[in-house]
Amino acid sequence: MAPILTPEVPRGDNRNLALPFGPRQAQSLRPMPDESDESGSKATSQRVLLVTGLLGAGKTTALKLLEDLGWEVIDNFPVRLLDRLIDSPAPVANGDRAPLAIGFDSRTRGFNPRETIELVKRLGGRGDIELATLFLDCGSAELERRYNETRRRHPLAQDMPVASGIRAERELLEPLRRWADMVIDTSAFSANELGQVMRQRFAAADGQALTVTVSSFGFARGMPPVADLVFDMRFLDNPHWQPKLKPLTGQDQPVGDHIRADPAFGEAFARIRDLVLFLLPRYQAQGKAYVNIAFGCTGGRHRSVFFAEELTAALRQSGFSPTLLHRNLGARAADLLEEAQSR
Repeated sequence: MAPILTPEVPRGDNRNLALPFGPRQAQSLRPMPDESDESGSKATSQRVLLVTGLLGAGKTTALKLLEDLGWEVIDNFPVRLLDRLIDSPAPVANGDRAPLAIGFDSRTRGFNPRETIELVKRLGGRGDIELATLFLDCGSAELERRYNETRRRHPLAQDMPVASGIRAERELLEPLRRWADMVIDTSAFSANELGQVMRQRFAAADGQALTVTVSSFGFARGMPPVADLVFDMRFLDNPHWQPKLKPLTGQDQPVGDHIRADPAFGEAFARIRDLVLFLLPRYQAQGKAYVNIAFGCTGGRHRSVFFAEELTAALRQSGFSPTLLHRNLGARAADLLEEAQSR
């Protein structure tokens, strides 16, 4: 597996460290300076990350992931204007300036690695910013494969083989690679794996919030248009056929008591609850921002409503903050639909 070079490596001596990719290894990467628990002026300083590297190594993927994590992202920005950009007003979230990621590469106007290093040295002395540089590297053979696969020309090899352009760019960027605080070799990474590494490395300490929606619906009125997990509750005994329970809903205690009395309810609820609690952290680790969980029964007023209410309570006890929606709870024709579906 391709190495990931971390900030522990001194500048000018960033030798490859063989770290196989995986969630546990990714979590071991050191946080950027202002992610520490130290108090002081650094807590309000502007986080700035310079993202560069070889063309085709994954800069666009990395910047898109940072944007998903709440960073302000600017690509192909002339680095010589960086000090002006930092001094300009920035978006503010929760009282803090949003972290800023600047992408540039050998195509950027006025690109000069050595001048960039001198600028970074000068800006690094300011007390109001926390500046770091990320260099995305990739093996020459893999880069050549990617160019051949996409049928794109290398900007430095318009009339030459791709390998010549890669070699020229690598030589041009070598001073910047040696200087970089972090080097990630993407040779063996898919876009998804690079996203996981970036997420583990640059997500906020409290993690990216996962928006969970739990809903109930009636199959008689159609499936929900958006749902990641759908559970059919029609295997449970239907309160609709109990005259005293028919006008009530799954939010009423008598209906809940009736459903709980079904021998299948306890085990079914426990298994579904455990499955959802197992899946949610894994969805979050994959960068999924929204998860929609839907429970259906015939009319959408009794079994699905009760199950959705119970799962929502269980998720809140486990630290999530789900939104609860009942699509068909107030539908006037629900009784007619329930009876028609049961004939």
